[in-house]
Amino acid sequence: MAGPEHAPGVGERLSSLPERHRAFLERALAAAPGVDGLVGLAAGGSFLAGEIDEFSDLDLILAVEPAIWPEVLDRGGAIAGELDPSFLAGFSGEHVGEPRLLVCLYGPPLLHVDLKFVSLDDVHERIEDPVILWEVDGRLSAAFARTESRHPRADPTWIEDRFWIWAHYLADKIERGELFEALDGLAFLRAQVLGPLAFRRAGVDATGVRRIESRVPGFATELERTVAGVDAASCAAALEAAIELYTELREAGGAEASSVEVSAIEREVRLYVAGLSDRLGPGDP
Repeated sequence: MAGPEHAPGVGERLSSLPERHRAFLERALAAAPGVDGLVGLAAGGSFLAGEIDEFSDLDLILAVEPAIWPEVLDRGGAIAGELDPSFLAGFSGEHVGEPRLLVCLYGPPLLHVDLKFVSLDDVHERIEDPVILWEVDGRLSAAFARTESRHPRADPTWIEDRFWIWAHYLADKIERGELFEALDGLAFLRAQVLGPLAFRRAGVDATGVRRIESRVPGFATELERTVAGVDAASCAAALEAAIELYTELREAGGAEASSVEVSAIEREVRLYVAGLSDRLGPGDP
């Protein structure tokens, strides 16, 4: 049986990284063959896109023997320390619905690293094709070859089914004076609606509003209108801007929205939001 293999071109890729990222990966690659149950190590995210800078984190996939995957997951913190002894702390990713994820901080110098422990039986299910840094007997390459990656893209129908209820909810928060709730809601619309639709229109694979300033700069400027201050009038104006941008993106996306009669919920919510400024009055903070 062949031994552990460093993937071709890894050294060249590492040499282009900032020093702390390069040093961490060199230590992790040296330690990986000694980690019981580990059969492959790959990097995605900014590493895959060639966009790592000094502020980037590292997104690593650790492919694990299926038979001992639960055991490996249970000792994720210990493995994080085996990969690099500068491991400071970590927590699992239930907050993003991903218990296989260990969110780690190493240092000094401080470096954020996400370690995702995936059974070799499941590693083919992925949203991108990460760069294989190290593997045993080509097993990780073979697993990836089973299927193509599928990056999640904004679903206009899913969004339309929810958008107007979200908009009404935000209007009520603003009128009630729950301004920090309203600010959170506006950020939610940017991350779940406006950013994804703008990326979809531009043909860019991205999530939320990640790097939208450089990937879709023209739209990022428009998005500034949805950022409010801590006052009701500003929040109301930002909500109106969000609705305007959503309408433009919806129509530009090819959905037959412009040729279909406006739904009852859209009509009523638009009227409700349009009257928000009058209901607030000039004296509302």
